[in-house]
Amino acid sequence: MTTTIRYEVRDAIATITLDDPATRNALGDATLDDLLDAIAKAGDDDNIRVVVLRSADPKVFSSGGNLKAFADDRPVIEKYAGLDRFPRLYKMLGRLGKPVVCAAEGDVLAGAFGLALACDFIVAVDGVRFGCPEINVGVFPFMISALIYRSVPRAKANELMMTGELIDAEEARRMDIVNRVVPQDHFEAELAALVERLSTRSPLLMRLGKNALDATRDMSFDDALGYLQSQLALAFATEDIREGVAALKEKREPQWKGR
Repeated sequence: MTTTIRYEVRDAIATITLDDPATRNALGDATLDDLLDAIAKAGDDDNIRVVVLRSADPKVFSSGGNLKAFADDRPVIEKYAGLDRFPRLYKMLGRLGKPVVCAAEGDVLAGAFGLALACDFIVAVDGVRFGCPEINVGVFPFMISALIYRSVPRAKANELMMTGELIDAEEARRMDIVNRVVPQDHFEAELAALVERLSTRSPLLMRLGKNALDATRDMSFDDALGYLQSQLALAFATEDIREGVAALKEKREPQWKGR
């Protein structure tokens, strides 16, 4: 793993930090590979309950894809071969089985906007900007358009992608893109409170639930209900659901078994 990514674990929380100030945390091939490795590492670790994505630079979460690489002299076939990194990243986050929180302390732009939308939660500092300004330099946000169209109302999605204009965190919250918008001096406390709450939930039921959300996202209504019925039946067979009900009756904190 290169020095553009930091991976830290504390109290069952994996924090993956983008740390490449020279490029404003641009998501170039090497950084994407390291990010994929770090997320896979967190997914494979049964002791990890929540994943947090953040930046070492409070001014920018990430400037998005590496535009210099888009216009370099490599053969087109070579560039095409590397384009699978963004789709793999977005799909990996959806199928991780653990909640992922994007800590947006700085601007979230272009491909990084897609990265944030692929997370389960976004906590943003007041004034942070979101958007896809690629069209301003002759690039269309192809890869993230699928995520934008699933998260943003159609008219606003078109405006973001076709004009390159940015929205601030408060507007993103009004559009239900962002979960929480907080002042800079309250950011760490708000982020920690959300992460702590998520980490106390049953990891097993969290995984079953998140996987079900990912699987049924694009199913027909009937197919989704059939799938979800089977997952609920599976949940009934777990010890964690019995422990959760028992803890509620006994007015105590549940002790999750993970089975």
